[in-house]
Amino acid sequence: MITLARSRWLAFELARPTTAQFVVFVVLNVGMTVLQLVMMPVLKAIFGATALVGIDFQALPVGTAPDGAPFFVFDYAAGALPDGGGGLAYFLAVQLTLAIAQVINFFAQRTLTFKSNSDPWRAAAWYAVAYVVITFGAAALQSVYKAPIYELFITTWGWGATGEAAADVTTMLINAVISCLVFFPVFKIIFRREPEPAPASEPTSGSPSPRTLQEAGSPSSTHPAP
Repeated sequence: MITLARSRWLAFELARPTTAQFVVFVVLNVGMTVLQLVMMPVLKAIFGATALVGIDFQALPVGTAPDGAPFFVFDYAAGALPDGGGGLAYFLAVQLTLAIAQVINFFAQRTLTFKSNSDPWRAAAWYAVAYVVITFGAAALQSVYKAPIYELFITTWGWGATGEAAADVTTMLINAVISCLVFFPVFKIIFRREPEPAPASEPTSGSPSPRTLQEAGSPSSTHPAP
């Protein structure tokens, strides 16, 4: 059964390599999402028990919101959710969760999905650049949808602590979907598989070596000295 499934997968991989890569990519991303869903509440609880909740972390203003308030790429106002933005505690919980998941994802995607043989250090450098750019974009989007989601689950629906946990999962899933859609074409570029050099051909046991041919054609071998 396993052998049959493996042979069919290999045939599918040969027939549709990009589709096969995307399937493996999605499976690994689902695994990374599950890891984040496990890590996020733990780190959030650890940082949330500190005074970091009361410290504002609002960075990179990029304009003004419809209500006239400044719009930040990273918007984690002081105070517990939903009244506040979680403060520096929430920011650290989110970013540490993402960083750990992306480090694991780098090695898994490079080895299992794209089977890359390119320079790992160069790939890591480009991966870091892509991670920073995508993180900034995802953070900007999160500043738009995070507050309404927590307000909906905790206050509007009155779910309390259960609503906060559900909002955590929802925001993490949205972030994972965004990252999944953006990272795949980026990975296709940085995780290239370069053609391997063909092995040097060696003379067969029955064929003469170049040295033998040279000696056979030399004057000393055709015209021996008297």
